Amino acid sequence: MAIVAPSLLAANFLKLKEECKMVNESEADWLHLDVMDGQFVPNISFGIPVIEYVRKVTKKICDVHLMIETPENLVPAFKKAGADNIIVHLEVCPNLHRNIQQIRELGAQPAVAINPHTPVFLLEDILADLHHVLIMSVNPGFGAQKFIPHSIEKIKQLRKMIDEKKLDVLIEVDGGVTVENAKELVDAGVDVLVAGNTVFSSENPKDTIKKLKAFSR
Repeated sequence: MAIVAPSLLAANFLKLKEECKMVNESEADWLHLDVMDGQFVPNISFGIPVIEYVRKVTKKICDVHLMIETPENLVPAFKKAGADNIIVHLEVCPNLHRNIQQIRELGAQPAVAINPHTPVFLLEDILADLHHVLIMSVNPGFGAQKFIPHSIEKIKQLRKMIDEKKLDVLIEVDGGVTVENAKELVDAGVDVLVAGNTVFSSENPKDTIKKLKAFSR
């Protein structure tokens, strides 16, 4: 079954504790936390204090997506705040292997994200060192965007690379994920579905999570 990771960016921040409680009580596996610096992406979201608070009230794996420049400067603080998985962007890490080593040495699971314009073959030499790869299926920075169709082809390419190398690396997708397109994504090779608006704006978020969870490869 698919791993489902509701994205807190789409939650009601006036009811953050309640939103975390809902996720705790649901069939979700991870909680996806988007950190934006206003430099690498044209938006600012939340940072270390919010993650520290969320860590206290959630039982789920905290999947922290760093959409920031020079992530190595803050990775230790995010791990201390409660990150279980730490995702850095290939596009801002000229010494990517060092970034991944840092994350692993701190005791977190390392992952790399790639933007819609970034080809998957650039991951070939780092793939064996990763816990998962996050394919951005929208341009990072804002929620509620439409899914970029070409992302399906990228997922298939990455799935083939992982399978040919016989690696135990998960594929995560974030952006425009819905109950309607989840089956196609999972069939293409996705293991982890990040869903923000789809979950938190639905009439019954727990039921929506259950529907997403039902898909399997």
